[in-house]
Amino acid sequence: MTTTMPAGEQHATRGRALQGERTRAAILRVAVDLASIEGLEGLTIGRLSTELAMSKSGLFAHFGSKEELQLATIEAARAIFIEEVVQPALEASERGLPRIWELCERWTEYAQRGVFKGGCFFAAASSEFDGRPGPVRDRIAGIMLEWLAALERGVREAQDSGHLDPKADAKQVAFEFNALVMAGNWAFQLYGDLKAFTRAREAIRDRLRSIATTGAPPMAALGISRRKSSSEKIARASAGE
Repeated sequence: MTTTMPAGEQHATRGRALQGERTRAAILRVAVDLASIEGLEGLTIGRLSTELAMSKSGLFAHFGSKEELQLATIEAARAIFIEEVVQPALEASERGLPRIWELCERWTEYAQRGVFKGGCFFAAASSEFDGRPGPVRDRIAGIMLEWLAALERGVREAQDSGHLDPKADAKQVAFEFNALVMAGNWAFQLYGDLKAFTRAREAIRDRLRSIATTGAPPMAALGISRRKSSSEKIARASAGE
């Protein structure tokens, strides 16, 4: 015979589940910042327990192992990246040259604004785990492939729209854009170079110009000049100046 849980108990159960989800989300928000500064390898139940002033047993209720915590942190960082970069770029631009520029611009601003306290989460995680086989490395690699595919798709859409030279190698262009923003993040984080992201933007702009067709929208119409002028101000604010 099937028994039905009383309405009051169902409500209480749902309430506990929602509270658990909120607690887990709050833990992971701290975890991504901590990992961006100290690395995923340094992210342990014990370290997070100290940072949150929370018991280890309480954390184990959400994450059964260090690896599970690392993987959950990576997924949380991916969700933040989509929210901060991908979704706004898609919503704010049309297909073609405007969209590939917007993707690169949103990504640069995300790294520049310090969405994660240690800079671009995936730039740091990629460098830390590129030589460490295992589930954590595999997931980081998978997410980076997703991003490279998104950039390549943006270039191909711009080609299909008649904005970029159809003979240009879309995969190569996507590779270059990824390398440029990664280099900007590296120089900013390691040297505090306030012009690093300006240089990345200029290089992306020049590459787009080199393969733009006569039917492409004017570069100024994309807001490139306006945003370029404010890039160092953002960098100075992020550096605390």
